[in-house]
Amino acid sequence: MIDLMNYGLDKTPESIDGIPARVTAVHKERYELICAHGIAYGKLKTSIYYAADYSQESFPTTGDFVLINYIGSGDSQIIKTLPRWSFFSRRDPTPGRGEQAVAANFNYVFILASLNLNFNIRRIERYLTLAWQSRAVPVVILNKADLVQDYSAHIRTIENIAPGVGIFPVSAKTGYGLTALSAFLKPRSTIVFLGSSGVGKSSLVNALAGEEIMTVNDIREDDAKGRHTTTHRQLIMLPGGTMIIDTPGMRELGMWDVSVGLGEAFSDVDEFLGRCRFSDCKHQTEPGCAVKAAIRNGSLTQERWNSYLKLKREAKYTDDWSAAMREKQQWHKSIAKQSRQLKKDGGIRK
Repeated sequence: MIDLMNYGLDKTPESIDGIPARVTAVHKERYELICAHGIAYGKLKTSIYYAADYSQESFPTTGDFVLINYIGSGDSQIIKTLPRWSFFSRRDPTPGRGEQAVAANFNYVFILASLNLNFNIRRIERYLTLAWQSRAVPVVILNKADLVQDYSAHIRTIENIAPGVGIFPVSAKTGYGLTALSAFLKPRSTIVFLGSSGVGKSSLVNALAGEEIMTVNDIREDDAKGRHTTTHRQLIMLPGGTMIIDTPGMRELGMWDVSVGLGEAFSDVDEFLGRCRFSDCKHQTEPGCAVKAAIRNGSLTQERWNSYLKLKREAKYTDDWSAAMREKQQWHKSIAKQSRQLKKDGGIRK
């Protein structure tokens, strides 16, 4: 029998329906699970997750704890998604699809960047914003330290945008710096790996595991970019009991509901907001603008301010789109309710 507590479950849910399981991978509409009986596979119960009145049950993602009707000889039924303590999502890169779940129930977010041509501070800003929004602790991992003689400038650049966030230069190839990560590698802890293709996520997983459990692809030497090794999100149990949720390299990372994360990731910008002479300052040509003054005296860089505005505009677009989708769903829900009432009344409204 598998003890799900070893997979991060705090307590057994008080429910007479189903048994708890954790989602370890998602393959389109089929879910890979771990439960007391071992590895299982399951599908969503249609009457719960695809109800005509748009059920509020959250669709599971990798890392979620769920309740299932266990079927040993076939696919089990997933009947409920249990509450999450952390959650990471992004705007689905496919137009019109809204939010895309990435991972759930993790303690740390390892933001991976590489110390080669792939290093991109603007991309790290985006990952930090989403990591703070997830309610987990962000950690920046600078992989491929063996490729540079001096990475102090890279660290200073990140420190300027992420005060207080842990920054660890490592080399998955040589093992350099890996012992510094031991504080995060605790039994029952879950870590999400985020990073674009080519930063060495799979290599780092193998280095931490002490064995080759993931396939590694070479990067292109001309631009330091790699091919996607991970093709789906999966939860991996390391020998020491730490779990890692590896994610495919995401070329387009769209903002989704970052009302909290934006303020945390841009705390240096947030310091000047609200200090202007006018409460409705647009930070353009108004006199007494604290933001413009900070840019002039060097307390805030123009690049940092531009990056903040870009992510804020993207988040605002998502907020507007989300509101429109909620209104559309409410309309569909109302129509479904009216339809049920008509059937109940024999097709005649009383």
